[in-house]
Amino acid sequence: MMLKPLAALACLAALATPALADGDGDAAKGEADFKKCRACHAIVGADGTEIQKGGKVGPNLFGVVGRTVGSLEDFKYGESIVAVGAAGTVWDQENLEDYLKDPTAWLKEVTGDSGAKSKMTFKLGKGGEDMAAYLASLSPE
Repeated sequence: MMLKPLAALACLAALATPALADGDGDAAKGEADFKKCRACHAIVGADGTEIQKGGKVGPNLFGVVGRTVGSLEDFKYGESIVAVGAAGTVWDQENLEDYLKDPTAWLKEVTGDSGAKSKMTFKLGKGGEDMAAYLASLSPE
């Protein structure tokens, strides 16, 4: 008899708990965390407005969400990421979040090539969903 009330309580607790793995992320937190990315990346709007100052070792991240992987003109990508784009993969929040956790591991998984590698050696262990949400907020309409 005690099991029904406990089961009901467990269901209510589950419903009341916010979903943490919904992939939405917090764009404001991602913007604050972008300082980790500035050594290599800048964000420059389509009109030339500098949204985030940063390096030029990595590609401009304005409009990355919605862009074909490895396709920004005037940037020299590595072979593995170009192959992913050639297969038609487009950056979205979910795959960008996965890429940020471990770029080389992501490329190996997506290409099926155990020798795939990424020029991006930085791994964003936490906050990938926030960074992806921030970058998605900077996509052109």
